[in-house]
Amino acid sequence: MIEIYKVQTIDGHRIDCTIPSEENVSIDAKELMLFPALIDPHVHFRTPGAEYKEDWKSAAKAAIAGGVTTVLDMPNNTPAASTALALQAKEERVKDQLNAARIPLRYGFYLGADRRHLQEIPKLKESVVGLKIYMGSSTGDLLIDDAGSLKDAFQIAAENDLLVAVHAEDEGLIKERSKHFLDRKDPAVHSEIRSPKVAALAVEHAIRLAEETKARLYIAHVSTKEELALIRSAKKRGLRIYAETTPHHLFLDDSAYAKLGTLALVNPPLRSKQEREAVWEAIHDETIDTIGTDHAPHTLEEKQKPYGSAPSGFPSIEFYFALLLNAHAEKKLSLEQIVSLTHTRPQEIFRLPIDDDIVLVDLSEKRTLGNSMIRSKAGWSPYLGMALQGWPRYTVCKGRLFDLHHIA
Repeated sequence: MIEIYKVQTIDGHRIDCTIPSEENVSIDAKELMLFPALIDPHVHFRTPGAEYKEDWKSAAKAAIAGGVTTVLDMPNNTPAASTALALQAKEERVKDQLNAARIPLRYGFYLGADRRHLQEIPKLKESVVGLKIYMGSSTGDLLIDDAGSLKDAFQIAAENDLLVAVHAEDEGLIKERSKHFLDRKDPAVHSEIRSPKVAALAVEHAIRLAEETKARLYIAHVSTKEELALIRSAKKRGLRIYAETTPHHLFLDDSAYAKLGTLALVNPPLRSKQEREAVWEAIHDETIDTIGTDHAPHTLEEKQKPYGSAPSGFPSIEFYFALLLNAHAEKKLSLEQIVSLTHTRPQEIFRLPIDDDIVLVDLSEKRTLGNSMIRSKAGWSPYLGMALQGWPRYTVCKGRLFDLHHIA
C-alpha cells in the first residue's frame, strides 16, 4: 500500500490518501500537491525502426520523470503502423521494451492512414485510439495528399466512430512555397516555407471533410491564429472538433533559430511571437483542448546537420509538466487549466479508462534544466538552460511508486 499523508489538492484542501500497491511506502507530503498523472496524446517513441533515436525503455523513463503515465503513440514507424500485422508486431516490441525497463507505462496506438490500406480501418477500430492522417509530409512515409483518398479515410473513420487525428499542413502549398526559397539555407526559412497559410489551408480542408462525413476530428499541434479562427467557428457550429497545441508552440517562437539553428526545426514550425500569443489566448478561451508534446526525438548529430538534411522534431515529454508548472508560477496558467489540458480533456476525447495514477508536485522547487537531467535517448533538449519553478517529485503508475530524484 502507498500511503500519502497531508498532501494538498489543487482546490486547497489537505488530505490523506492510499493507493493499492505491492509496495509498502509512506510519504509525508505536506510540502507537495496532488495531481492526476498526465496523459500525453501525441508521442513518437520510434519503435519499430528507429530505436537508435529512442525506444520505449528510455522514453518510458522520460515520461515517468515528467509525470506522464499514459501515452498515445503515432504510427509513422518503419514499417508504418497501418495494418493489423504491423500493429501487432509493434505492440510485441513495445511490451518487451517496457518489461525490460520495468515501467508499467499505459499506452495506446494510432493507426496510420495509408491509401493502400484503408480497408484495415474497420478491423482495428477497437484496437487503436484514432486514425492519424498526414496531410503534409513529416518524418516517415505516411502521407495522404489527394482529395479522394482523404475523403474516403474520413468517411470510413466516421462510419466506425473512430477519431480522426490530422497533421494539418497542405503538401501542395509546401512544395509550391519551397520553390521560392531555393537560395535560402538558413534554418529560419523553414517557418517561411511552412507558413501559417500552409496550416490554415489544411485545417480548413479537414474541417470541411469532418462536416461532410460527420467524423470526430482532432487537429494536432495547432500553432496559428488562422487555424484557431477556423476551429472556433467550427466549434460554434456544433462540430466535434478538438484542438491540440504543443509545449514548443507555447514556450518557443521563431527567435529560437538564432540560438538553436537547425535544432529549432519542427513540423509545423516555430511561429512568430504574435502567433504564440494567439495560442495562449486560445488556451484561456478553451479553443485549445489538449497539450500533446509531439515528443519526436532525433540524435544531436542528426539535428546539427545543415538545413535540408537535418530532421524536424523535439524531445519534450520529460519537461513539459515543469514548463506548465512554471507558467503557473508566472500566473499564466491556473492549476485547473493544467489538469484539464493534460488529463481531463485527453481522457474524454480519446475515451480512455479512469485510473488511479497520480503525480506529487513540489510547486516551490526551482531547478535549471541541464543535460544531466535528460533521460530521453536523444540526449538534448531545446529548453536547456531554462530556470523553472515547480517540478514533479513522485509519480505513481499502476501502483508503482517512482521517486523522481532517484530514477535512473
